[in-house]
Amino acid sequence: MESVNQSVNREIENALAEQLPPLTANAAAVEADRCLYCYDAPCTHACPTHIDIPRFIKKIASNNLRGSTQTIFASNLLGATCARVCPVQELCEGACVLGADHKPIAIGRLQRFAMDHARDRGIDPAIAAEPTGRSIAVIGAGPAGLSCAGELARLGHAATIFEKRTDPGGLSTYGIIALREPVEVALDEARMIERLGVQIKTGIEFGSHITLAELRQNFDAVVLSLGLGPTPCLAIDGEDAIVDGLQFIEASKTAPSTMKIGRNVLVVGAGNTAIDCATIAKRLGAGRVTMVYRRTDREMTCYEHEYDFARKEGIEFRFLTQPSRVLFTNGVLSGLECQRVELGAPDASGRPSPQPVAGSEFVLAADQIVKAVGQQKPALALLLGLDTDKGFIAVDAGFQTSLEGVYAIGDCIRSRGAASTVMAVQDGKLAAAAIHRRLAAAPVPAEVN
Repeated sequence: MESVNQSVNREIENALAEQLPPLTANAAAVEADRCLYCYDAPCTHACPTHIDIPRFIKKIASNNLRGSTQTIFASNLLGATCARVCPVQELCEGACVLGADHKPIAIGRLQRFAMDHARDRGIDPAIAAEPTGRSIAVIGAGPAGLSCAGELARLGHAATIFEKRTDPGGLSTYGIIALREPVEVALDEARMIERLGVQIKTGIEFGSHITLAELRQNFDAVVLSLGLGPTPCLAIDGEDAIVDGLQFIEASKTAPSTMKIGRNVLVVGAGNTAIDCATIAKRLGAGRVTMVYRRTDREMTCYEHEYDFARKEGIEFRFLTQPSRVLFTNGVLSGLECQRVELGAPDASGRPSPQPVAGSEFVLAADQIVKAVGQQKPALALLLGLDTDKGFIAVDAGFQTSLEGVYAIGDCIRSRGAASTVMAVQDGKLAAAAIHRRLAAAPVPAEVN
């Protein structure tokens, strides 16, 4: 007989289970047969990693699933993650020629079908290169770091990843809601990267356990895949009572049964992370979830399809609303005092700046508040003496920083454009190619006896 705890845990698992079920073999074949297999396909151009999408779909249609997986791996080592978390509506599926008059091909779900096949059958990316005798250190085991290290291994180099967390995967493991990517999917990909010959050393913090000087002395190149910093402060009274959004998502993936969810939850922010936080609260039992944003829906940084998803989940929105302080009743959080704003001239982000309206204060009742208002710039950039661009690490066309032989990839360099998993994967791939070209042009140092 199922215990109460088992029943609760099962309900939580169901609430946070992957949003879309896997395709059956028959459904995948039928969907693949719909593809027109375009020449110079728009979907391939729209994919940041430029997967040959018609080719991998054609191989699914012909039941050559091993060939399909290798086609994906050739362009993207983290195809299982990207199949789940990529904003396909904005990228490959958004560019599908069938999308204008018909339903676009379900490219993301077909890619997941092929990648699940690779995982279940133990199919790994092909490696043809001979060992080069070169070694590269990669700091950070997020998507960018894993991609870079894996590509370097495929080129014959010895790559070692140093990761401060207990498990590899970065935001894929800890920071993307389980509805989109379960923890085990991220860890499976990290294990696949290890099978390529990459060493992943966890529990090692850059700057504390190892230094840049040590790495530059012991490796032929160093790659910084640092990600971004913590959630910025709102700088309002009572902020200590507000839950950090990234920690909120991490708890939902690593210890969901221990989470305390309020009945009336406010989420401050309007990006994809904020949408994820609101979704978690709603699915884990909050009676009312309201997202608070100081601009309008036109300035939201989340994808349009994420906004639509949140509204279908029953999540409410309060726009043109600026938090001013957290309120307590008898020492217990009871609300958020806010002020109405009007939009003024564009600020540094290029979006209209919120201007407070005098005398417009009001209170939103709440027993839990979560903030998801972006992440701070990489603080290590200045500590390491690296040149920066708008607070991000500055790199050249080959991803090299202002220090010779030191490269940077992923969100920590994203001074322009939107940060995303697939862009991080592409950074890793391109940086690996640039490092390979530089090392191939330099003689291998003689070993010291």
